Amino acid sequence: MTAKIKPAQGSPYARILGVGGYRPTRVVPNEEILKHIDSSDEWIRSRSGIATRHWAGPEETVAEMTLEAAGKAVANAGISPDQVGAVIVSTVSHFKQTPAVATEIVDRMGAGKAAAFDINAGCAGFGYGLTLAKGLVVEGSADHVLVVGAERLSDLTDLTDRSTAFLFGDGAGAVVVGPSDEPAIGPSIWGSEGDKRDVISQTIPWGDYRVGDVSQLPLDEDGSVRFPALRQEGQTVFRWAVFEMAKVAQQALDAAGIAADELDVFIPHQANMRIIDSMVKTLKLPEHVTVARDVETTGNTSAASIPLAMERLLATGRAKSGDTALLIGFGAGLVYAATVVTLP
Repeated sequence: MTAKIKPAQGSPYARILGVGGYRPTRVVPNEEILKHIDSSDEWIRSRSGIATRHWAGPEETVAEMTLEAAGKAVANAGISPDQVGAVIVSTVSHFKQTPAVATEIVDRMGAGKAAAFDINAGCAGFGYGLTLAKGLVVEGSADHVLVVGAERLSDLTDLTDRSTAFLFGDGAGAVVVGPSDEPAIGPSIWGSEGDKRDVISQTIPWGDYRVGDVSQLPLDEDGSVRFPALRQEGQTVFRWAVFEMAKVAQQALDAAGIAADELDVFIPHQANMRIIDSMVKTLKLPEHVTVARDVETTGNTSAASIPLAMERLLATGRAKSGDTALLIGFGAGLVYAATVVTLP
């Protein structure tokens, strides 16, 4: 006789219950970037919309920034840390391969024996984590899931690369996903275009540092071995984001049964102001839709950008609890994830 597995006993739906963010104290204006590249403040603003970004100090590690953002999200969700059943951290800039930084977060925030793991999905990492968290809550594996995007991209920035030196910032954004009696996180439209994986990449694989002869590695002017950095084919990424990601965003709206004029808020990945403005135009979003443009003062913080932008919109009153928001992240891989949510 074949044994029957008991069905999962989770919540019928899931929702975002609370959001939190952390931005490093150091603010870096374009003028500081211009010490290293031949450019101008006007050029940087016109190409990216970025005026300033935050860079982390020595004590503002990925773990410390994650804890700060997580603490705010848990408090805003109205739960205690021991009610968190799983922690998912999306990051590409935690340089300790193992254990996952999520395990440190579980211990230090007092989340008992919660499940803990990191994911690497670049700038779509928050969307990937949100999809996983929704599944865990609905499936019944956890009542509450903490999802964090945390990055120290200043560690992966080549200040002499004119095409990327001004782009990246540091920070962490977090949300708590928990049970809901009604749909509040729509279907996820996610995927990848792996044939374009080299369009955004790390300049030097970590394994190359195992070679015995350092002369095989690129060197800085002072003779020291150059640290890996992020590089991208800017025009290729721009065209892909503008034309292909607008289609994905529309698919997410369609899957959720939401028309553009029913939206209250649009929170895209904060990569570039020109990309954001082009997507707004392609999606034909009406003027009443609040559009996150956090990139101006925060730069591109990869997996942290959507929750950081969400937190700022709510904190400043530009968005309110219960608003319907379209989220979309896209980046290295090339990977993407879009969904419609009810804001906490």
